[in-house]
Amino acid sequence: MATRRMLILFVLVEGTIGLMSPGFAFAEEKQSESKQTEQKQTWPDRQHLPLPLSRFEGKIGRTYQDSVADWQLPVAAPTGSPNIIVVLLDDVGFGQTSTFGGLIPTPNLDKLASEGLKFNRFHTTAICGPSRAALLTGRNHHECGSGFLMEWATGFPSYSTMIPKNTATIGEILRDNGYATWWFGKNHNTPDWETTVAGPFDRWPTGMGFDYFYGFNAGETHQYYPVLFENTTPVEANKTPEEGYHFMTDMTDRAIARMKLSKSVAPDKPFFMYFAPGAMHAPHHVTAKWREQFKHKFDMGWDQYREIVFKNQLEKGIIPPGTKLTDRPDWVPAWDSLNDGQKKVYTALFENFAGYFAFTDHEVGRLLDAVKELPDADNTMVIYIAGDNGASAEGGPDGTMNEIMNLNGIPTNLADVASRLDELGGPETEPHYPIGWAWAGNTPFQWCKQVASHLGGTRNPMVITWPARIKHDDKPRDAFLHLIDVVPTILEATHIPMPETVNGIQQKPLAGKSFYACFTDPSYEGRPEQYFEVFTNRSIYSDGWKANAQHTLPWRQDLAPGHWENDRWELYHLSEDFSEANDLASSMPDKLTELKALFDKAAQQHQVYPLDDRGSARLAIPKPTAPGSDPNSSTFTYFAGATRIPETAAPPMKNRSWSMTADVRTEGEKTNGVVVAFGGMAAGFVLYVDKGIPVFDYNFFDDHFVLKGSQPIATGKSTIEVDFDFQGKTAGGPADITLKVNGKEVAQGKMEATVAGRFGADTFGVSADTGQPITNAYEVPFKFTGEIDKVVVEIK
Repeated sequence: MATRRMLILFVLVEGTIGLMSPGFAFAEEKQSESKQTEQKQTWPDRQHLPLPLSRFEGKIGRTYQDSVADWQLPVAAPTGSPNIIVVLLDDVGFGQTSTFGGLIPTPNLDKLASEGLKFNRFHTTAICGPSRAALLTGRNHHECGSGFLMEWATGFPSYSTMIPKNTATIGEILRDNGYATWWFGKNHNTPDWETTVAGPFDRWPTGMGFDYFYGFNAGETHQYYPVLFENTTPVEANKTPEEGYHFMTDMTDRAIARMKLSKSVAPDKPFFMYFAPGAMHAPHHVTAKWREQFKHKFDMGWDQYREIVFKNQLEKGIIPPGTKLTDRPDWVPAWDSLNDGQKKVYTALFENFAGYFAFTDHEVGRLLDAVKELPDADNTMVIYIAGDNGASAEGGPDGTMNEIMNLNGIPTNLADVASRLDELGGPETEPHYPIGWAWAGNTPFQWCKQVASHLGGTRNPMVITWPARIKHDDKPRDAFLHLIDVVPTILEATHIPMPETVNGIQQKPLAGKSFYACFTDPSYEGRPEQYFEVFTNRSIYSDGWKANAQHTLPWRQDLAPGHWENDRWELYHLSEDFSEANDLASSMPDKLTELKALFDKAAQQHQVYPLDDRGSARLAIPKPTAPGSDPNSSTFTYFAGATRIPETAAPPMKNRSWSMTADVRTEGEKTNGVVVAFGGMAAGFVLYVDKGIPVFDYNFFDDHFVLKGSQPIATGKSTIEVDFDFQGKTAGGPADITLKVNGKEVAQGKMEATVAGRFGADTFGVSADTGQPITNAYEVPFKFTGEIDKVVVEIK
C-alpha cells in the first residue's frame, strides 16, 4: 500500500504566515465569489496609514504553470477624487485686494471669485507659522507645537515648533491614500535648527507627506536671491536678477511644470498642491515696471484709503449693511498731520507693495490658467486663502528699506530712504511699508498681524472654486470658519476618512469641522466656538459673541508688558457688529466674565499655556543644536563646502567675542573668493580674498565696516584670522576687530555698533557666498579658487 504524503505549503500573505493544505493549494481553481467580494469590501482600510498593497487574489501552485498571477497594487484615491490646490498668500489684509473691496487690482483673484464662492468670515491665527501648521494639520496651532514662530521657540511642547507625529498633515493623509502631493514656496514649519544637512528630515515637507518640495525654510526669503531647497538639497537660482530672476516666477514655473508632467504620466491620479508664495511678506521685491503702475495711486493717504475701501465693501456686499468703520487708533497718525517728506516716502513704500501684489496676482493667474488646460480641470478644487494673517505692521512707524534692521529694533532714517526711492523693490533693498498702511489694509477692522485678539489680525479673504461641485454665488458665504476647518473639508470632498493611526501612531482628533455643506447651503453657520492666541494677544468667539484682550505691539520686540491680569478685555456681539466697532464690555460685564472663563477653559484644553509675551528675550533663548553636535561646545570646525547652515545652527557670533581662523592654500594674487560668509544684504559679515588680498567686511544694515590687507597672501599654506573683541555691555554694542595673516596683524579697527539680533534669512557657509551677496564688491557665489583645509571658530 502506497504511503500517502501530506504536502504542507507555507504562504506569506499580508505579513502573516499561514498553512495551506494541498487540496486548498492545488485543487481549488479559484476562490469563491463571496471571498473576493469580502476582500474588496475590506481593502483598503483607510483608517490606518500607510496602507499595504492590495490582497493577492491569484493562486500559488508548485510551478507557474499551475499558478494564477494577480498583481498587488498600491492604494488608489477614491474614484472621482478631485485635484486640490491650496493657495496661501502671506501677510494680506482684508481690505487690500480688489476682490474684497481693496484698491490693489487683483484681476485673477477677481476672476476666480466670479467662478466660485467668496468667504468673508474666514479666520487665521494672526501669524504665519502657526497659521500654516493649523492649515496643514487641522488642529489648533498650540496642539501641533506651533504656538508661535520657530525663531521665538521655547522648550514647552506647545511652543517648540516641532510638529508632533500624532498630528499628521493633510499631505501625508492624501499621499497615503493615492494622491500626488507637492509643496511650493514657503515652509515656516521646520525648526530652522533642523534645516542643515544633519537633518532630521522628518519635519521637512518631504518628511511630512509631500512627494516634492521646492522652496525655502524660513519666515521670508529674498525674492531675487532666495535660500532655495529642492526636496532636502540646497539649490541656487537658475539665473541672476539682472537676467530676470524672481522667485515668484520661478516657483510658479515649477508648479505648472510638475502639474503638467504628472497629468501626462498618470492622468487619472489626483494631486494635492500646496502653493505658498513668500508674497506678500516683506521684503517687497518687484521690478520698477510693476511698481511704477501705481505712481500717485495712493496719494490720498491711509485715512481716505480706508473710507474708499469701506464704501466699496458695502457696495459689493463684502460686509453686511450696518457695518461700522472702526476708528483710527492713537498708534496711527492722521495722514494730514504728516509732512511732505513723510508722505512721499510712505506713499512710495505702499506703491511698491501694490506693484508686488499685482505681480503676485499675475503669477498666481498663470497657475490658474494652466489648471484650466488639464483634462480634469472641472474636477479641480482651488482653495485660495489671501493671507495667513492680516496686513503686517512690522515695518514700524516709518516703514523701511531694510526690514531686518527694523526687526533688530533700529529705527528708519527717512532721509536715507528718500534718497534711495529709485532702488525701491530692487535686489539691494528689503522694503516694508509703515504701520499706517497696515491699519488701512485691514479695513474695516482694528489692529493687524500678530494681534490675534482682533479681526485685523485674524480675518482673511478666501475664495473656493470647484466647477464640478460648486455653483457661483455673488453673495459671500458668511459662515464663521477657521484654518483648522480646511483639512476636514478636503477629507469630506475626497471621501477619505481621518485615519486613526499613521505610521502606527494614534492620531490626535481633528479640531476642525468640515464646511463642505457650505458649498451648497448659504445658510451654513460654521463654527460655534474658536479661541485665538498669539504673543498673549488673545480672544474667544462663542455663538456670535467675542471677547478680546490685546497685549503686545507687533513693532515693539523689546516690549514685554507682563501683568496679564491688568489687560483690558473688550466685548463684541459679532452677529450684529461685523467689524468689532462697538465694545460692550462696560455694559455687559456678566457676559464678558462668562467669555473670559470660556477662554481659560479653551486655553487649558488646547495647550495654550504658559502665556509668554517676551519678544527679543525669546529670540535670545538658545535653541536646540543640530543633531550630533555638542550644545555646550565653544569650538566649531568647518570644511570647504559647508554651506546653507541656518543662523540658529551656526556659531553664536553676536554679542560676544570670537576668533575665526581659516587654514588655506593660495597662489598669491591669482587667488580670489569667499572663505566664510554669514548673512546677506540686510546684515552679516564675510571674509574673502580679492586678488590675493584678505578682506573682512561686516555689513551693519547697509553700513559696511571693512578691514583689508595691504598685500597678497604668499603662495602656499597660510592662516587668515579674524579676532572679534566684543566691548559691549548690552546687546549690539561695539567691538574691536583685527585681521591677521599667519599670526601677523594686517588691519585693525573699531565698530561702534554691531548686530544684536539676527542677520536675516540667509545662512552661514564656507568657500562660497550662497544666496544674497553680503557686499556688492563681488558677484555671488564668488567661490574660493584656492583650497580651504578648515575653518575654526572659537567662541570666547
